[in-house]
Order: sequence, then C-alpha cells, then structure tokens
Amino acid sequence: MGPIKTVEGRTEKGESVVAGSFPRVPGKQKRSSRLRKLELAILLVLVVALALSATPWPSAMLIRSVFQRGAQATIDEMTPYVPDAPLQTQAGVVYKPGSTFDVFSPAGTIAPLPTVVWIHGGAWISGAQRDVNPYLQIIAAEGYTTIGMSYPVAPEASYPTAVRDINEALAYIKAHAAELNVDSSRIVLAGDSAGAQLASQMTTLTVNPEYANLMGIQPTLQKSDLAATILHCGVYDLRAMADLSGIAAWGFKTSLWAYTGTKDWSATYAGATMSTIDFVTDDFPPTFISGGNGDGLTWLQSVPYSNRLKDAGVPVTELFWPATHEPELPHEYQFHLNFDEARKARDKTFDFLSTHAGRKL
Repeated sequence: MGPIKTVEGRTEKGESVVAGSFPRVPGKQKRSSRLRKLELAILLVLVVALALSATPWPSAMLIRSVFQRGAQATIDEMTPYVPDAPLQTQAGVVYKPGSTFDVFSPAGTIAPLPTVVWIHGGAWISGAQRDVNPYLQIIAAEGYTTIGMSYPVAPEASYPTAVRDINEALAYIKAHAAELNVDSSRIVLAGDSAGAQLASQMTTLTVNPEYANLMGIQPTLQKSDLAATILHCGVYDLRAMADLSGIAAWGFKTSLWAYTGTKDWSATYAGATMSTIDFVTDDFPPTFISGGNGDGLTWLQSVPYSNRLKDAGVPVTELFWPATHEPELPHEYQFHLNFDEARKARDKTFDFLSTHAGRKL
C-alpha cells in the first residue's frame, strides 16, 4: 500500500479541509476553553478555601482593615464632644519596647488623681489607644487622670501575651505614679469590646488568687488598688460565643482563632481563662456595665455577666435598654455621642466615677 495522499479541499462554508482529517469544530474549541477556565476557577477557589482553613491570617487582616476604617469614623464623631477645658498630655509613654500609652490630666495637675486605665477594643486583632483618646479626654476634663494603652494584638501575638503586657503596663504606672499624676490606690480598670474582656480579666487576676495561679501571672495590682471597673459591650463567656451564627459569628470566631492560636478555643485553656464569668467572687470591685440593645453581645454576654456579678454581691451599675428600644443601639454605642443614649452613658459614667473613685476637682 502506497503512501496516503492528502488532498486539500473546501467545505460548503469555504473552510479548508485536508482529506483524511476532520474539519475543525469551532463550538468544541469554545467549550474546551470555557471548561479549562471553569477548572482553573474551581482550583483557585479550592486553594483559597484551603488557605483560609489552615490559617486565620487572611481573614484577620480583612477584619482589621474594616475595624480601622470604623475606628477613624468613631474618633471623628467623638471629637466635637471633647470639652474646651485645657488638658496636659503625655503621649507615647513607653512602658516596654514597642508598647506605649497616652496620659491625660487636667492642666496644671501636680497632685495624684484617681485614674482610669482604658483598654481599647478591636476584637483582639486590631485597635490602638488613639481610638479612645477623645473619650479619655472627656473623662479627664472631669478631674481624672486617664490612660489609654496599647497592647500586642493577634495574629502577630497570641494569648496570653496581651494580658502579660497590660500587667507590665500597670507595673510601670505604679512605679511612675507621681510623674503620671496617678493615685495608685484609686485605679479604675475600663475597656470596650475586647478591651472590656481584658479589663474584666485584669480585675479578676487582681482579686482572685486561684485565677492568678491558673494564669501563671503574678498580678501587679493589689485588691486595695482597685476602685472600680467599667465594662462596655464586652465578652465574658467564650462557650456562649461558640454558639453564634451569621457574619458576626464568623468575625468573632476568626478573631478568637487568631488570638488564641486554635480553632477549638472554647474548649482550651484560653477559652476557659478568658471566660471571666466563671471566676466572679464578691471581691470584685464596683462595676459599671453597659451594652446597646441592637448588639447581640449585650444579651449573650453583658446581661448574663451583670447578673453573675450581682448574684455574687458585687455593687453593679448597669445601663441597658429593652430589645424594642428605638433607635436600635449598636455595638460600641457609648462612643457614638450623637446618640442621646450615649450621652446618658457618659453622664452615668461621671456619676459612677464620682461615687466609687472619689474624684477631686
């Protein structure tokens, strides 16, 4: 049999065809191209899903960027409410390499004043002391020293690094009380959101020796140093957090994964020791606790924690609203001073401090 001869011809549509071959089928080529693109898209989704399931970093960075934008907007909203009263400021006081706090006192202060140490929020993965500075200036204008501190956030630092750093900051504050205008026998630990959790934890560390032993941390403060605690919109029971659903649940669960270093945070040492609701005693100082009715954490965290404190005999000043209250008050409502309710929280804070910290004007 001789060699096969190829004969070129044309189809009715004018397409070139070689004998012994099949004509090109444009539809098949298009389908093949779409299939390859679909396969690549599926592969990309699988790679992203695998990355997100292996580390909290990408999601934590996304959440942080959202929080940072919201923090600036809140600063802008609070700033017009800062009184014109002159204040003296010590900004960026270094309590250890890489960690600082800001201090505000009434201008001309030369004597120690009752001091509010405020721990900022940010879901343990974002935030800075500057986020609460306008609020601390508002309080300082009432005759207090106020301190807003930074601390290491996740995922760069994991639990309990922040607790240890805040304890070190309190040690620095006590050691330098005179130059900071701090009355170290009348300290109020305060915080918002994740900062409220940390404030409750630092208070528990101070007043509960068994808890301090579990943490393996020697507390800087003595029970007699604590005048009161202020807690806004915080988290006090991590088991309850595990039952959350929806986008808010995803955000908190991702943040806690980044902060504790494990997806199983609710059933670990971190989850147990962060759940300060389980370590309440009657040695806890007088506490102001609040949350907005539109914030799921109010019903899941703040109200149960307030009840636990009251059951233990702790003097509690609480500020909550019915679920049907309008307007619906969001997480961190107390900083949104355009709300009448936020201004009420501010004024009740002044009254609470006057009663329990013994302000000196």
